[in-house]
Amino acid sequence: MAEPTIFVVDDDEAVRHSLQMLLTAQGFAVNTYASAQEFLDAPVDLDEGVLLLDVRMPGLGGLDLQSKLRARHDNLPIVFITAYGDVPLAVDAMKAGAVDFIEKPFTKAAILDSIGRALDLRAQARTEDRFATDAKIRFESLTPRERQVLEHVVGGRQSKTIAFDLGISVRTVENHRARIMGKMEAMSVSHLVRLALAAGVVSCAPHPSDTGKDNR
Repeated sequence: MAEPTIFVVDDDEAVRHSLQMLLTAQGFAVNTYASAQEFLDAPVDLDEGVLLLDVRMPGLGGLDLQSKLRARHDNLPIVFITAYGDVPLAVDAMKAGAVDFIEKPFTKAAILDSIGRALDLRAQARTEDRFATDAKIRFESLTPRERQVLEHVVGGRQSKTIAFDLGISVRTVENHRARIMGKMEAMSVSHLVRLALAAGVVSCAPHPSDTGKDNR
């Protein structure tokens, strides 16, 4: 995995220089840009890193750049740099997915804390993506009947109710459940449910006669 790069987009040259000096001293690779359009036009790899982005800039503003990145599904974590009066705009940016916003003049600790949080969130998102991918691969190994049973299990239905609804015996349901647990590599029913939801399984609604969880 590539080392993270900090991308700084700010029309203030002094801010760009200050951030580059600070972050380079901390061991980060740093790329700076004087405008949002310059950043968009640059041939950069956005798979790893954090974007430090000024809210107000001539031409394309920070919120506009955020919107364009999201529209093309670039999920680079964004930390907004704002002046005091830009805080309401920064709040809107966070509602749109930004990790944080930092008010000018900022401190070294504030910048590094926000970058660290952004990198942690990116790592967490990647872990969740891998979990979902693995779950989908395992789900594809199930037979059509096993998928039916799994949908009922995720809906919280008991084996006897699943058997009645599918017109099969309780023992057959239990055999299907055992095979499902093995194929999905689930360590428990709760783990199986997490895997199923990550794979996009739509649960069957609980039957009115179900009174409690079936954890067998």
